[in-house]
Amino acid sequence: MRTARFTLDPAFTVAEVNPRLFGSFVEHLGRCVYTGIYEPGHPTADEAGLRQDVLDLVRELGVTAIRYPGGNFVSGYKWEDSVGPVEERPRRLDLAWRTTESNRFGLSEFIAFLKKVGPQAEPMMAVNLGTRGVAEAIELQEYANHPFGTELSERRIAHGDKDPFGIKLWCLGNEMDGPWQTGHKTAEEYGRLAAETARAMRQIDPGVELVACGSSGQSMPTFAEWEATVLKETYDLVDYISLHAYYEPLDGDVDSFLASAVDMESFIDNVVATCDHIGARLKSKKKINLSFDEWNVWYLSRTEAEVSALDWPEAPRLLEDNYSVTDAVVFGSLLIALLRHADRVTVACLAQLVNVIAPIMTEPGGPAWRQTTFFPFAQAAKYGRGEVLDVRVDSPTYETKKYGEADLLHATAVRAEDGTVTVFAVNRDRTEALPLEVALSGLDLTRVVEHSALADADPEARNTLAEPERVIPHPVDGTTLTDGTLTATLEPLSWNVIRLA
Repeated sequence: MRTARFTLDPAFTVAEVNPRLFGSFVEHLGRCVYTGIYEPGHPTADEAGLRQDVLDLVRELGVTAIRYPGGNFVSGYKWEDSVGPVEERPRRLDLAWRTTESNRFGLSEFIAFLKKVGPQAEPMMAVNLGTRGVAEAIELQEYANHPFGTELSERRIAHGDKDPFGIKLWCLGNEMDGPWQTGHKTAEEYGRLAAETARAMRQIDPGVELVACGSSGQSMPTFAEWEATVLKETYDLVDYISLHAYYEPLDGDVDSFLASAVDMESFIDNVVATCDHIGARLKSKKKINLSFDEWNVWYLSRTEAEVSALDWPEAPRLLEDNYSVTDAVVFGSLLIALLRHADRVTVACLAQLVNVIAPIMTEPGGPAWRQTTFFPFAQAAKYGRGEVLDVRVDSPTYETKKYGEADLLHATAVRAEDGTVTVFAVNRDRTEALPLEVALSGLDLTRVVEHSALADADPEARNTLAEPERVIPHPVDGTTLTDGTLTATLEPLSWNVIRLA
């Protein structure tokens, strides 16, 4: 097996990592909220009904910006239903997921949840531009953020929240290009509505940060044309355009699945090109950044039948994918893709946080545990802070059906403020170890602090209620740093974290 190689040099960098790159997503879908983060009567529940075992895991995961309340759910969302006395809140049909929403957990409860997660947890609020519009968006903004002295701000105070919520980051709708979306619109219709909403929100707060809806995926028939049309209307009014991408192995094609990040990086590059093209046409010096506010491994092909079988239950088990080692390696590779594009991807949200295609699982009345995907995210959130170094790999390749020739090595590196460096690397080879050599130039590094790997002899191994710690990262021996060269061996089908000081 040929050795994979790359060079690290502090003179060649990508960008500083924005902490928002490690965001997540809480939607009123399945058990993400109810019996996920919120379960009054659970043995660990606090006085607000929040599961403290889940809060502990959320803190360990290291998430920052958390998007809320959807997702598809937001396109039928009436924010007024989610505030005020809980006993007076209405029950509603949720068209997005064929379920019934009780509204027992709402906006105030979400903000309280974030405060308990910690100061790094920031709200990323979505407004309904499916069945509603400008008026409702600015009413929500006024209720949430205006200090006092108006009907809506005083209503918030009367509801028990004296201090404004201070929401800075807002999504202007969700997946409005998708025919599945309640209130689906053409690019022209959405672009005008998003622009008018943005103008009004900026009148209330000129410093608000706004995300326009991009395509729901690179495979959408309107991809790129949608972004171009929307940005022609909104370019000077928004800060970000969104990207959503989910990956799963189709027809048993695991080799293509392992190269999913090839598609993710292509998606990012193509959206950047579209944004910059519109900026050039408008003769603007402004750069639109990217909000990759939904990404994950998701066995989406199972979902339609799962949802269509529902008859309006409340918080059913839905989209509860149980992730394998293979899934976790792909997941880690997607994280690497985001870090490699930290110059333009400055917000990203793992969808979702608990139970629903999530790194954290719970049992009602029972325990909470970490899925295999928990570990790459937690390690990246902890050690991926600082400046991304430009990594250009010289790697053996393999052939995939969907993406053609792909590198066996997928890697990036982040240099922290104290000068330490963390290498994140995935070996996509399912059967063979991959030797790795990294030349260190201009870096004052002398030792390997740790080499951790997530891998298993059984690529289908996973953590479950019965075996919650079946898969955990393990230390790797034999990794050395000598005379400015890092030498390591990456196990077959593995996610690796190599820390250098």
